[in-house]
Amino acid sequence: MWTISITKKRSKLIAIGVVLLILIIILYKTSVCCKFLSSSEDRKSTIISSALKQDLLANYMQQQKVLQQQRLELQKTHEQLARLEEDLRAMQARTPRKYPKVQYQNYKNRKRILITGGAGFVGSHLVDVLMMAGHEIIVVDNFFTGRKRNVAHWLGHENFELIHHDIVNPLFIEVDEIYHLASPASPPHYMFNPVKTIKTNTMGTINVLGLAKRVMAKVLIASTSEVYGDPKVHPQPETYWGHVNPIGPRACYDEGKRVSETLSYAYAKQEKVQVRVARIFNTYGPRMHMNDGRVVSNFILQALRNETITVYGNGKQTRAFQYVSDLVDGLIALMNSNYTQPINLGNPVEHTIEEFAVIIKDLVGGQSEVKQTEAMEDDPQRRKPDITRALKYLNWEPKVPLKTGLIRTIDYFRTELERSDRNAANSKKFFESRDMQRSQRSRFNFDPGND
Repeated sequence: MWTISITKKRSKLIAIGVVLLILIIILYKTSVCCKFLSSSEDRKSTIISSALKQDLLANYMQQQKVLQQQRLELQKTHEQLARLEEDLRAMQARTPRKYPKVQYQNYKNRKRILITGGAGFVGSHLVDVLMMAGHEIIVVDNFFTGRKRNVAHWLGHENFELIHHDIVNPLFIEVDEIYHLASPASPPHYMFNPVKTIKTNTMGTINVLGLAKRVMAKVLIASTSEVYGDPKVHPQPETYWGHVNPIGPRACYDEGKRVSETLSYAYAKQEKVQVRVARIFNTYGPRMHMNDGRVVSNFILQALRNETITVYGNGKQTRAFQYVSDLVDGLIALMNSNYTQPINLGNPVEHTIEEFAVIIKDLVGGQSEVKQTEAMEDDPQRRKPDITRALKYLNWEPKVPLKTGLIRTIDYFRTELERSDRNAANSKKFFESRDMQRSQRSRFNFDPGND
């Protein structure tokens, strides 16, 4: 019995040991499997990371190739555009431009005429009339207030020549007649550089008169009603000596023109130069500089923009406005005449500035209001020409009614504003476009990393 019990106990112990051994073996195998699985996952992640890195690097290299190809295509496109532009210029050079029809003049009647300041407001209209008459025209302008666009329709014509030159410097050419119009004429422009304004009207006039003396040309000096200053005589005849402040803000222009007249008659008396002097009163019309600060342009722009129409002072100052075509007719008539004394060229119909503002407001329409502001220093209170001499010696007087001329001028300003707004909108659209922004970005750089 005792032997049998011992045997049973041993059997139990052996069974327990076997079970424990089995459990240990199972746990060991499980641990080994876990380690294997863990190392397998690590290997997998390493393989995946390496593959991703290779894919990114491949994408980067592919993008670099695409960019390089685009750069080459862009360079080729630029070269093709340059060739096309050259071809277009060559075609334009071979293709005759269409110009307004001009009258034929034979060599006896055709004149070679120099117009200083010919790209400006008045000068460009004078160019048109003289070109249409069949004369050869040379325009000299430094483009301070003049614009090439004013005479662009004549560029390339066999009778037209444009020279970019400042008349303060001497000019050596052969001409038959000279219209000396070069000078800024609006207060903001001639006050911008008073010394240069004086030089233009003194040294520039000396150069023009010296040229006229050398080539024996007839010269017309464009003077101004400003030589009368703030007049005490009304209306102003050519015999009135004026009432000018020699040190005021407008003196650079007023006194400059007075000296210009003095020089003209000094050359006429001493050097026998044929001189004509036109005292030009307020003039308006198409091609006026939009920001010249004069009454007409200021009022029209403010009315077209529905802004307040500003009248300097109490608005009781008077002005007489002539249309530019009337002035051009007067200048040509004076040049072709034998009269050598100064002649007023202006409209004798007088209006107050306040009346003029209301007229423009009514013609333009809109909701603008007329408002008075502080008066400008040395602003003439009354201005009206006595044109008795022009009527007697030139048979000239203004023909274009005020409202007719204003309607033409308003149409011009409206077109210019629309063109300016359209160009500004197109420019903004271009520079804010996605293509333009993309082109301005820095070159694409991609760093795949160093891991």
